[in-house]
Amino acid sequence: MADLADLFPGFESHWISTPEGKIFARSGGKGAPLVLLHGFPQTHVMWHRIAGELAQHFHVILPDLRGYGWSTAPRSEAPHAAYSKREMAKDVIRVVEELGHTQFALVGHDRGGRVGYRLALDHPGRLSKLAVLDIIPTYAMWQRMDARAAMKVYHWSFLAQPYPMPENMIAKSPSEWLEHTLASWTMTKDLSAFDKRALAHYRAFFNDPARIHATCEDYRAGAGADVDADEADRTAGKTIDCPVFTLWGESGIPAEGASPLDAWRDLAPKVTGYGVESGHFLAEENPEATLDALMEFLG
Repeated sequence: MADLADLFPGFESHWISTPEGKIFARSGGKGAPLVLLHGFPQTHVMWHRIAGELAQHFHVILPDLRGYGWSTAPRSEAPHAAYSKREMAKDVIRVVEELGHTQFALVGHDRGGRVGYRLALDHPGRLSKLAVLDIIPTYAMWQRMDARAAMKVYHWSFLAQPYPMPENMIAKSPSEWLEHTLASWTMTKDLSAFDKRALAHYRAFFNDPARIHATCEDYRAGAGADVDADEADRTAGKTIDCPVFTLWGESGIPAEGASPLDAWRDLAPKVTGYGVESGHFLAEENPEATLDALMEFLG
């Protein structure tokens, strides 16, 4: 931890207690609260190129999801509920309340976006606005899993395989697996979009066997508890009660096939959004366009 670069000068650090352990978060700026949630296989560091500018307008809060970064990685077994997005959303609420807020805006990338929309569905009134980056709902991802999609997002089924197969395979060469995964989802298919200091953070996190297990449990929950929760809400006709915006990379994960907007309308009938020139990692590959889009939506 001490040898990793601080990419958020002026931000405070927090360790916030939850029933499952401590959640690490950074915070900075003044104004209305804005939570930024990272995705897989990254940490809160992924926001380093836009967090400073956002902090000129908002009180920016950057948690590490449970099991990621410097947050506690609780052990988990079937049915993998500890890493369901429902439980992760509760962590986010505890962090925000500890920092003095009740209602807040949320921007989530990848797994963080899944935590964000689950929070919006489970806790109506908590979110003032929700932006989800380069994802479609979990149930829709599984429904669209044809041969083409399966090749692009093979990790969905690989990481969800029973313990300990994926953990053992990744642990043989964690940095190489991490770097392959990051590169394969960028527009350029290499690591040129990433700051070397940020990559050091991602490698440090992903070289911990407990966190490799946590990320696998995240995806096991995604194949079970998370998709079940989505389906239950769709059946009940439940929708998100705050404004929803989706931004995706034109070379990102959900860009192929039907519009991501179509996939979101079951849960967010008035969703707005568009694609920008990027792969999956919008905040690092195209921070200018990402920041402009978020500022326009967040107001």
